[in-house]
Amino acid sequence: MELSPQLARKFETLQNSYPAKRSALIPMLMYAQDEHGFVSDEMIEEIARRLDLNTVQVTETLVYYSMLRRKPLGKYHVQICTNVSCMLQGGYGLLEHAKRRLEIGHKEVTQDGVFSLEEVECLGACTGAPCMQVNYDYFENLTTEAFDRIIEYLDLGRNPEPVQVISGALHPRHPAETPLISKLWGIRDSHKIDVYVQHEGYAGLKKAVTEMTPDAIIEEVKTSNLRGRGGAGFPTGMKWSFVPKDSPKPKYVICNADESEPGTCKDRPLMEMDPHQLIEGIIIAGRAINAHQGFIYIRGEYRYVLNIVERAIEEAYSRGYLGQNILGSGFDFDLLIHTGAGAYECGEESALMESLEGKRGYPRIKPPFPAIVGLYGCPTIINNVETLSAVPAIIREGGEAYANRGTRKNGGTRLVCVSGNISKPGIYEVPLGFNMKRFIEEVAGGVQDGRKLKAVIPGGSSCPLLKADEIDIPMDYDSVAKAGSMLGSGGMVIVDEDVCMVDLARRIMQFYAHESCGWCIPCREGTAWLRKMLERFHAGAGRPEDIPLMGELAKNMLGKTFCPLGDAAAMPTISIVEKWRHEFEEHLHGHCAYKSAEALVRSR
Repeated sequence: MELSPQLARKFETLQNSYPAKRSALIPMLMYAQDEHGFVSDEMIEEIARRLDLNTVQVTETLVYYSMLRRKPLGKYHVQICTNVSCMLQGGYGLLEHAKRRLEIGHKEVTQDGVFSLEEVECLGACTGAPCMQVNYDYFENLTTEAFDRIIEYLDLGRNPEPVQVISGALHPRHPAETPLISKLWGIRDSHKIDVYVQHEGYAGLKKAVTEMTPDAIIEEVKTSNLRGRGGAGFPTGMKWSFVPKDSPKPKYVICNADESEPGTCKDRPLMEMDPHQLIEGIIIAGRAINAHQGFIYIRGEYRYVLNIVERAIEEAYSRGYLGQNILGSGFDFDLLIHTGAGAYECGEESALMESLEGKRGYPRIKPPFPAIVGLYGCPTIINNVETLSAVPAIIREGGEAYANRGTRKNGGTRLVCVSGNISKPGIYEVPLGFNMKRFIEEVAGGVQDGRKLKAVIPGGSSCPLLKADEIDIPMDYDSVAKAGSMLGSGGMVIVDEDVCMVDLARRIMQFYAHESCGWCIPCREGTAWLRKMLERFHAGAGRPEDIPLMGELAKNMLGKTFCPLGDAAAMPTISIVEKWRHEFEEHLHGHCAYKSAEALVRSR
């Protein structure tokens, strides 16, 4: 197959960038689709030939990822999010309006081939809900009128102005905020290396490679009480210490930038506005475990962010912060950015490694854990963007100083993305241990339009929900766990008094049923049956015996799946059924006293 010169060069680069050629498979498929609009049989054969694979291996990987397609869509592919944060701000109403405006349905194409439409899961723009993507361009805080204007522009062949900085990332700082990893947000050209260096950039790396041993770096991170910001909250320094020092195999550092947890959108601005902070953190992590290769696995929807980080990596190489003999220390480290292609499951660390190796994102059975047997069977550490972005400050100011920014066992600051029915949706950086009730009422402005608070999702849609009288607690891992939930990934969603909790549970389960990889039966069957039951219940066709059955089914998923996705689906469902059982009982009478998601339309 004859390729364009640009695509041929990209393929050649990708083929020679990885320790194993197959790792280039998903990026090659994505770049091919970007140019041709879909992946043809001829393209599958060409990629298989280049990577020494057969066409079945390429095809079975391709069909796993939701962003890869075998047929062309419209010139402008309109994707509208209806997940929890967007649902609460009129995402379903926007979708129905789009169907009428474009005269097509879900996954359909207009007769002239100009537009196609798709209802999608979380796009990582929760503080700008409701949002959509047109191809890779983001549009946030949409109304029906704004949607119509965008379509009119595109229909005329003009490009409307997309969102360049995620909504809610830039706002007047509240006195309670303590900017540390977000301190450069809003500064002009903050993504460029000269600006970063002017603000103590790479000072931590210089200290780490010229003044500290690898063990000293790990001890400093342990002292900082930095806990993983991706959801689990595992102590970062301890995780790094599990990597064997005497292994003869190569060691790897992976940044998990596959931010896909509904309600969470902090990694996107961290990479967009301060990519060098992340790069510096990854290099320091490499120094700590004596790794010489790192990868940033970034979700496919964040294509414009991928380009920003890629340019930042090039800058770091040009200044001697990446490559051979970094800062004259004798330490070598290379960094490669890798694109995903749409799979929530790949946020799980072992599934991410499978995906990075060019395969379906199925989770691995543990043990062994990645620190011992990870990427390509070698020792590997995996941390998310926020965790690694905190590392330069820890080395620069010292672990104890960083720990003192938070509470005992919960060091530092935390980025909280607050969305849903909130007056001031945004991404705020506050000390760990900050009171949740005060945060919602004072920092984020309280519930939207003066309505009463019904529920809070503290850390992303996988967390058990808290009632309004349960939120007067510190926002740290241990306190939120004691209250029966999790701090999670920092994606806080506010739910007001008018929201139907049966509908909310239905939408949460729709997401997990859609994203289940299908490998293990409890998750594959459990999420599918719970989705069907909740949809039936919300439609007014529920049975009294369904209420305890839903709780029982969810509980039978807990701890019985290969990865935490089954738990992620079960925990919010259990909490909603137990805490708002009366709303399920009300639905047995054939009516819902609350506003359904379909009734919400933002128009002004």
